[in-house]
Amino acid sequence: MPVLSKENFEELARFNNNLCISIFLPTERAGHEVLNEKSKIQLKSRWKEVYEKLKDQGLRQDEIDQLGEPVEKLLDDRNFWRHQSEGLALFISKDFFRSYTLPVDFVEMSYVSDHFYLKPLVPLFSGDARFYLLSLQPDKVRFFEATRYRCEPIDIEDKVPAQLEDRVGHDFEERGTKRKTQNSRMGSFTQHGYAPASKDERNEILRFFRAVDKGLDDILHDQRVPLVLACQDYLYPIYEEATSYQHLYPDHVSGNPTADYPDDKQLHQKAVEVLEPFFNKDKDEKLAAFQELGPERVSSSVSEIIPALYEGKVDTLFLQNREDIWGKYNEKMASVEVNPEQQNGDVSLMNLAAVKAIEQQGKVFLVDRQFMPTQESKICAVYRY
Repeated sequence: MPVLSKENFEELARFNNNLCISIFLPTERAGHEVLNEKSKIQLKSRWKEVYEKLKDQGLRQDEIDQLGEPVEKLLDDRNFWRHQSEGLALFISKDFFRSYTLPVDFVEMSYVSDHFYLKPLVPLFSGDARFYLLSLQPDKVRFFEATRYRCEPIDIEDKVPAQLEDRVGHDFEERGTKRKTQNSRMGSFTQHGYAPASKDERNEILRFFRAVDKGLDDILHDQRVPLVLACQDYLYPIYEEATSYQHLYPDHVSGNPTADYPDDKQLHQKAVEVLEPFFNKDKDEKLAAFQELGPERVSSSVSEIIPALYEGKVDTLFLQNREDIWGKYNEKMASVEVNPEQQNGDVSLMNLAAVKAIEQQGKVFLVDRQFMPTQESKICAVYRY
């Protein structure tokens, strides 16, 4: 299934037409809801809602049918519904259709305007810092490049020894097997077949890890991103001693990665949990900056923030999660009209703000109300100058 890249986001942001339809649905990876086609039923309901909006706008039946043709194909694709993530996003216009299965828990909604609604996609492009993940066992080594929302394996076969035996010979495997058998009889056998290493075995593991580290240097050289280990607890300090990489993360995914996380998605999710403080660091620093900077460098007024975005002044934008501000923006006059409820011709000013900020390389964070810099406002900004 297609992955939503920054380029895809920019394509959607640039797309303008008299009629653009955005649909967001929460979906299920597996289980009872998938078997009962819950997500499929939700899409049918949302498309019916869009259908009524299009009729009210005066579209002919054949025009509506043409727009709905790819949606009907999805509804009939049973295999598609069995391979979902947390959310589904659809973007539809004349001769244009994009669907993205994404690891974001969307609120069910539809939006019909002359542009696409992209605010729910913001989490994919904020707090999405890159990291490396090293799955490490004496008998298996795997390496990944990842962000919060994706994880891609990197082929390292020609760079590092695949297992300790390749580095130090068969003696280690034979001694390890004998020791595990003895420990098992004595009742001291540890989780997944590895008791704490003896001094000799620790030294051999250290040599193996140094060979792994040396091989990875071709990739990690000059990098400044965290390297997270997935390994048993006794292996972490050995690799910490072996590595020359300066950005080894101080916490690790504990356990035998092969036995405990046979699915790469599970391993990735556990690594994301370990890295949560790292992912939140930027947001926390910007929240603190909002409180510390003077009034000339921050704002919680949508009427000030939207024009400032068009001037390129906004460094960081905080938007209240699962909320909206409806109105209009006159770019020529730099004027903002805000309405308490959505009226004909209104757009989501929060969506407008999010798209503009990302377009200008600004930071955008969706924040629950209790964590907003100013709880009385749904939108807050830190200015660049």
